[in-house]
Amino acid sequence: GAQKESNRISVAERYDCWLDEHTTPFHYGSHYSNSHTVAYYMLRVEPFTSMHLDIQGGKFDHADRLFHRIDSYSNMVRIGDVRELIPEFFYCKEFLRNSNNFAFGKKQNGEVIDDVI
Repeated sequence: GAQKESNRISVAERYDCWLDEHTTPFHYGSHYSNSHTVAYYMLRVEPFTSMHLDIQGGKFDHADRLFHRIDSYSNMVRIGDVRELIPEFFYCKEFLRNSNNFAFGKKQNGEVIDDVI
């Protein structure tokens, strides 16, 4: 989360300036490991594909928001996302391959989402 002073200030400002009277103020909009995070990373492996589809109302999320690049994790950290890496990153390369040939769609730039690169 607040590994840098600039991150701490940004998070504190969001909390202090919260205007929605129906929602309790919060410091972070995402959480470390939870079922949604696991389904996000493990999208290419059942039963997590089915979990993802259930979370998204029966369809894959927009292709631009699907996990598709290892280096996207460093970008998430820069913008304050606090999801941690799941253990499979360290021992199970199969979760990076679309061996079931799921049709995840295309990003807005035309890139087809398939294996994680």
